[in-house]
Amino acid sequence: MLISRPANVRYLAGPAAPAGSVLLLGPSGEDVLVSHPEPGRGSARAALPDDGLSWSELPAEADPAVRAASLAAEAGAEVLALEEHHLTVARHRALAGGFPRIRLSDLGCAVEEQRLVKDEEEIAALRVAAEITDRALGELLESILVGRTERHLALELERRLVDHGADGPAFPTSVGTGSNSGLAGHRPTDRRVEEGDFLSVRLGARFGGYRCQIGRTFVIGTSPADWQVELYDLVFAAQRAGREALAPGAECRAVDRAARQVLDAAGHGQALGPVTGHGVGLEIGEDPRLSPAAMGRLGACVPVTVEPGVHLPGRGGVRIDDTLVVRPMADGGPELLTITTKELLAL
Repeated sequence: MLISRPANVRYLAGPAAPAGSVLLLGPSGEDVLVSHPEPGRGSARAALPDDGLSWSELPAEADPAVRAASLAAEAGAEVLALEEHHLTVARHRALAGGFPRIRLSDLGCAVEEQRLVKDEEEIAALRVAAEITDRALGELLESILVGRTERHLALELERRLVDHGADGPAFPTSVGTGSNSGLAGHRPTDRRVEEGDFLSVRLGARFGGYRCQIGRTFVIGTSPADWQVELYDLVFAAQRAGREALAPGAECRAVDRAARQVLDAAGHGQALGPVTGHGVGLEIGEDPRLSPAAMGRLGACVPVTVEPGVHLPGRGGVRIDDTLVVRPMADGGPELLTITTKELLAL
């Protein structure tokens, strides 16, 4: 098996795997990490786990995937399973043309399926990422916000994440004010925070390779308007319904439906995006997907987000995102990792 998707290589080979490396898994444990040397890091060999994994270093111009296929051919392999959903067409052609005696097959998402359920060490890394994120957000809320731009606030949040021990942001931080608030994936602009605005923030820390996500919405000023309170309460109710639906064995689409029905009943169902949440781990946006068409059921120890939102064009909107770990009721139910208050604060 030739593993080329970076997160999958990291999952199987550990954090010492250099960027751009691939992993060749043999039928009897003859596993080889194939990579270029990373400037400033020296040899990765000493940092590899002591479990039989060997390392093959390449010159800069060589393709690690082609080298891995060459090693498989030298070992007499007849079939090589690839992550075809990750390989480029050019790379696939190079493998097919360079090793005609090896039959190429599709490994599919076998490694991603293994990554769904996290062990306690992985969940511990997610907890730390969430703690860092909560701390960075909490500090920002204590500062003066009026007059500052979305872009400035996003940069400050990302700096605070690193100051508190994050490897970096889990994804580009989103800050939206006024008519930009509540937009999923909004890229910060030079719009300044004004009195009476909704302020929506979406961020996450990356720690030990693992990523979390939080989204919160606040009001700038002494007190929110009636329409802001009404919209916030609606999204909060939808988010709570989604969180309460999380349980081992629950259908992924049932979690989506629980949150979506609340918004549908209030006439805002069309404002919700295609998914209500998704898995997190070494990547943001992992499986499972919490959507109307999602197949499958949740398992215990699967971390997911629940993140409904409503945006009213020209006015703004509300997003509330949490990262949780699915747990059985006997263990207390879903474990909430992101604990910043969901009360509608006036800042």
